[in-house]
Amino acid sequence: MPPVNPTAILYTQYLMNKPTTLGELRMSGWTERARRSVRDELRINLIARVERREVLFPGIVGYDDTVIPQIVNAILSRHHFILLGLRGQAKSRILREIRSLLDEEVPAVAGCEIHDDPAAPICRRCRDTIAELGDATPVAWIGRDERYLEKLATPDVTIADIIGDMDPIRAARGGLNLSDELTIHYGLLPRAHRGIFAVNELPDLAPKIQVGLFNILQEGDVQIKGYPVRLPLDVLLVFTANPEDYTARGKIITPLKDRIGSEIRTHYPLTLESAMEITNQEAYTDRRADGGMIRIAPWLREVIDEIAILARRDRRVDKRSGVSQRLPITVLENVVSNAERRALLTREKVVVPRIADLYAAMPAMTGKLELEYEGEMKGAEQIAGELVRAAVGLAFRRHYGSEDLSQVVDWFERGGYLKLPDLASSDATLAALQRIDGLLSHLRPLGVVGSTSAAERVAAAELILEGLAASSKISRSEERGYGAARESRAEVGREAPEHPPSRDPDRRRLN
Repeated sequence: MPPVNPTAILYTQYLMNKPTTLGELRMSGWTERARRSVRDELRINLIARVERREVLFPGIVGYDDTVIPQIVNAILSRHHFILLGLRGQAKSRILREIRSLLDEEVPAVAGCEIHDDPAAPICRRCRDTIAELGDATPVAWIGRDERYLEKLATPDVTIADIIGDMDPIRAARGGLNLSDELTIHYGLLPRAHRGIFAVNELPDLAPKIQVGLFNILQEGDVQIKGYPVRLPLDVLLVFTANPEDYTARGKIITPLKDRIGSEIRTHYPLTLESAMEITNQEAYTDRRADGGMIRIAPWLREVIDEIAILARRDRRVDKRSGVSQRLPITVLENVVSNAERRALLTREKVVVPRIADLYAAMPAMTGKLELEYEGEMKGAEQIAGELVRAAVGLAFRRHYGSEDLSQVVDWFERGGYLKLPDLASSDATLAALQRIDGLLSHLRPLGVVGSTSAAERVAAAELILEGLAASSKISRSEERGYGAARESRAEVGREAPEHPPSRDPDRRRLN
């Protein structure tokens, strides 16, 4: 059993009967017994979670043995840190999860812009208020969400935005001299005092702005413009960036990198299972408000995530840019949407996406593929189509590696061909598929049996056909549909005959 934390018990007692003035806060014992720096606070709360074996970052998948242990080490070391990784690797999400390690609430001088500690104020206004009101100084309780500030770095960010500046309007209204400390307009960093300040895409900050972070990282204070005061801020700084040599937009200057305690590399999912878990967690698929159901076959989920994995290995895709995990998420959403559209038109209650819906989801892929020269010559749509076929081929071999499908192939070799209507009902499509010799008797490897719905049997049968096409056992074209493998070589460009030749009674055209 983990040891009892006296500070945590004291903190819980405060939350049950929170002081509202500085005098009550002092009487409670907070100022003497429970004050601690933000990084100490994060460290203590993290230790308590680890001892209780709690999940540290819910929703973050695939980093348990790689990234998360390094983040834990950084927090235990009281380090400022940076997450380096390509797009779509959950960097921002991790930073936002870190705020859960902050205390639920902490006291601050009421109305203070920087959430000043009533027991140790650093801003002039709070010091003057406490000197005037003493124990009657009002105290507010600040939640953890208010103690987390995040800024997306852009080239137009100024030092005033981050650190602060003088406010001539405040000086004029108060009849103050411009050099008076009361005329300071605090930037985002001072406003994160006693909390966490996150900067996304750090290299996009101009070098002179990065220089402005030197003092807070090393000495723990900042100086605002020409004011002869240094603010000893209590803050944890965390950053995200693409690896420095992966971006042409900017770079992290060397002295700043030297002052950041830990550099942690993120990565894409290392296994198909992790990738599928992330996609299933993030994709918007639970959407039928009309009482219908959406059933997504596990093998289709495999295919969708396999597309992203293959794209990351493809030499025609820019490795410096990466392929975001958002690609399979948006593809799955688009696949379900196309299946949902078909179900609405055919008035079917069960929505079952299939391979044809993958090709309809091309718009969710092409915009996320940054191509090299060779890929640009082919075009994003052709590359996406090839990735879909390759992913289907992998899934097909995974489930049908030892299955004998020669009967199905022979049907096409004898002259049969099939073009599946895009928006036909499941029953009508299944009736067309039943004409292919032996096709529907090979659905069991996908978990589909005779009692399964028509929509699910259609989806499974289509994987078999698409897998055979990906393996070059049969052919597939947008115009003619599925046919014999020899047609892809000898009959490219020829129109399908209206009627099958009389010498081949098995040749059929199914619409």
